[in-house]
Amino acid sequence: MHILADENIPLVDEFFAGLGEIRRMPGRSINRTALENVDVLLVRSVTRVDRDLLEGTAVRFVGTCTIGTDHLDLDYFEQAGIDWASAPGCNARGVVDYVLGSLLALAEVRGEALGQRRFGVVGAGEVGGRLVEVLRGLGWEVRVCDPPRQACEAGGFVSLDEVLAECDVISLHTPLSMGGDWPTFHLLNQERLSSLRPGAWLINASRGAVVDNAALCDLLQQRPDIAAVLDVWEGEPQVDVALAGLCRIATPHIAGYSLDGKLRGTAQIYAAYCAARGLEPTVELAQLMPGAPLAELTFASSAEPVDILATLCRAVYDPRRDDADFRRSLMGDDAQRRAAFDLLRKQYPSRREIDGLAVRIVGQNPALEAVVAALGARLLD
Repeated sequence: MHILADENIPLVDEFFAGLGEIRRMPGRSINRTALENVDVLLVRSVTRVDRDLLEGTAVRFVGTCTIGTDHLDLDYFEQAGIDWASAPGCNARGVVDYVLGSLLALAEVRGEALGQRRFGVVGAGEVGGRLVEVLRGLGWEVRVCDPPRQACEAGGFVSLDEVLAECDVISLHTPLSMGGDWPTFHLLNQERLSSLRPGAWLINASRGAVVDNAALCDLLQQRPDIAAVLDVWEGEPQVDVALAGLCRIATPHIAGYSLDGKLRGTAQIYAAYCAARGLEPTVELAQLMPGAPLAELTFASSAEPVDILATLCRAVYDPRRDDADFRRSLMGDDAQRRAAFDLLRKQYPSRREIDGLAVRIVGQNPALEAVVAALGARLLD
């Protein structure tokens, strides 16, 4: 069996070496010629996998080591009898950590207390749902917009217009869909962007085209009170340099790039392939996951909850480094910037997740324990 994998997928050898011959290449370079004699294709979100790519090839299994599937033509897979799998939830914790780090950075610049803001989460799936749990666990006020879930479940949801009218922070976590009952392409168009509250913060760590980038650029030029955090961009790896310059935080689609999330994604695709082929898995992620570099944090019971929140979040992630690296890459011509975008992702440094932290509190302080529990870190006795 022949396996072709995006070169940025980790642990491919460790999981798949016993199943066939492995070859790697950049995800954006995968084409029909590269698929000659390939049986299994392993990709990330940068590779569009559809009829044009696969028809007439030997590929019978496609695995994407990502949550999203908008880059996969699932209708064609069904017609052609091609098995496929994604990795739902694999990097959800990493994206939550990204949002928390961004909130802390914005609060620091603005001199505002996060607990005084009202949060709107648009899309409450694997990522958004987990973010809602964390924010509410911290005691913060949250509105949730998710029309597909609202159609299937009881109350607890509000409309997008209500979120925009009532919330000071909007965090987007929807898939990208062009049609259907709830299309999300340009979900935040010019009209909706113009309805953002004074001083609102807008975070997009979902898909670039969920926000009309040109309209957002115009808005930010006219309303400096709006703070935008963008990790995703229309036309990636091409980035609107003017828009990036107007954002408070700008990063190259790395919100979910935690080491844990990447490894988890490969493990999920391996398990899915084994299940599809009736094979017994012989490799487990626990055997391969490296230990956390930060073993334990200790706080006195006299510490303030806001300080513990900032310390734990920044112990694993602070977006300002990625923002600085990204801004330095926005030079040269279009081709140079596209190459720099992909290089930042390819050479992304190791980053762990908050729920891998162990925390000890010397003495009793329920408020501190509540922060630790909300963030998902492990509280030591």
